[in-house]
Amino acid sequence: MCSSSSSSACRCSAAAKKQEKFFGCDKALSCVVCSKNFKCQAHLKAHVRVHTGEKPFGCDLCGKTFSKKANLKMHMRVHTGEKPFGCDVCGKSFTQKASLEIHARIHTGEKPFGCDVCGKRFYHKTHLNSHSKVHTGEKPFSCHVCEQSFTLKSNLKTHTRVHTSEKPFCCDVCGQRYTQKGSLAYHMRVHTGDKPYECDVCGKSFNSKANLNTHISIHTGEKSFCCEICGKYFNRNTQLKRHMTVHTGEKPFSCDVCSKHFNRKAHLSIHTRVHTGEKLFNCHICGKGYNGKTHLKAHMSVHTGEKPFGCGVCEQRFNLKSNLKTHLRVHTGEKPFSCGVCGKSYKEKRSLESHMKVHSE
Repeated sequence: MCSSSSSSACRCSAAAKKQEKFFGCDKALSCVVCSKNFKCQAHLKAHVRVHTGEKPFGCDLCGKTFSKKANLKMHMRVHTGEKPFGCDVCGKSFTQKASLEIHARIHTGEKPFGCDVCGKRFYHKTHLNSHSKVHTGEKPFSCHVCEQSFTLKSNLKTHTRVHTSEKPFCCDVCGQRYTQKGSLAYHMRVHTGDKPYECDVCGKSFNSKANLNTHISIHTGEKSFCCEICGKYFNRNTQLKRHMTVHTGEKPFSCDVCSKHFNRKAHLSIHTRVHTGEKLFNCHICGKGYNGKTHLKAHMSVHTGEKPFGCGVCEQRFNLKSNLKTHLRVHTGEKPFSCGVCGKSYKEKRSLESHMKVHSE
């Protein structure tokens, strides 16, 4: 049996042993790899898995593993659909409290994370980290197939679908599939008619922000994309790329039926209706059908008498721009269609085609 003084020492020793049992000794509370300190043994044990890669908690449904039990619990909401954290402003629900807190900044306008280089601010720290790579040029995520690099892992994941042809996002209405969730969301507006982006100048609405930005340039007169060959300016980079085929002669879109080539996919789509007989655009006055919207628009001038294209030389007017272009050759004397046999030239392609029959007879 312990004396009074020795009894006190025994109690202290027992308390120390109990503390060591539950929390470990001071040395054990420091990570031997990175020297990070922790308040209890459980936190240290969970932390060590960062270095070992150990993930002992597995999902029974999909097999995905996690280093922490709390992360598994959070993951299970993906399968159950549980979203216990709701926004008081718009009612949107989230699986994590942290996600709700980030979302709330949309309503408050709070952007606590600022870029030290350009001052741009962000709702989320990960968005800032991604943005910072714009300044550093860092692209740490590389495709093992084509070696193209990306600033974000998510962008790499989306890119790999180019090689795998995977299209995991499917439209419930028409069944069309997409590689990106954003592309599906954009496509759904075709069915819903939703146009959430409105022009502050004229009030016109658009189904994408990109289309709104392009439209705004009509008001500002801004044309940022210039052709290095002819100096022509365009509102969008896609318009410039399309225009460049005029100079290169490139026609990458080919018809599977007659092998005719086109420089635009839209032109190929219209052309295929020649083979299918499909006429999607009908005149509401006479019921005549056309395979292209521009053809219907041109036809409408027959009913309206409209001739919007005027000759600057003789003031003669035309219902089609192509007819005006052909007419101008009367004044310029231009004959761009030449016979490969005898060299005779013509103002119109149909005149050359009629002439060619002379050689074929």
